Amino acid sequence: MIIPTLETDRLILRGFKEQDIEPYAQMCADSEIMKYIGTGQTLSREDSWRGLAMLIGHWELRKFGMWAVEEKSSGQFVGRVGLYNPEGWPGIEVGWALAKDYWGKGYATEAAHRSVQWGFENTSADELISLIIPENTASINVSRRIGQSFSRAITIKGVKASLYSLNRRTTG
Repeated sequence: MIIPTLETDRLILRGFKEQDIEPYAQMCADSEIMKYIGTGQTLSREDSWRGLAMLIGHWELRKFGMWAVEEKSSGQFVGRVGLYNPEGWPGIEVGWALAKDYWGKGYATEAAHRSVQWGFENTSADELISLIIPENTASINVSRRIGQSFSRAITIKGVKASLYSLNRRTTG
């Protein structure tokens, strides 16, 4: 599958490349970044590689997935943003994780918003969700800025999360 490349004013959303492993592994090894992702544990370089391979394979299996996010002005790897729906997930999730140097710039919102647009244009999903640890106020704010609202509390893979959702019919 050829992963589509998307653009926003400041970002390029593209398929992952082998050279992304270094910045991706650094991001996944940072405890502050990983605090609210999955089980909250950092990943080794090997586990980061496996995770990257899973993200690439997700595109092949589902025909949508996460993009590597690159800053247009510098060409630097910013993080990962996109759609995610592994086996057993409660729906198609729009998710984001950025390297700390890119926090507070509105990049997560910009990329997530573009992912939502693409998702509603290219999948049959009527709803896109985000699973957010309740203490993660920064991600809750991103979720609200892209039009999601709190739906319900959920436990997924033993982790308590808040499910935020956005319905296709209510997007502008």
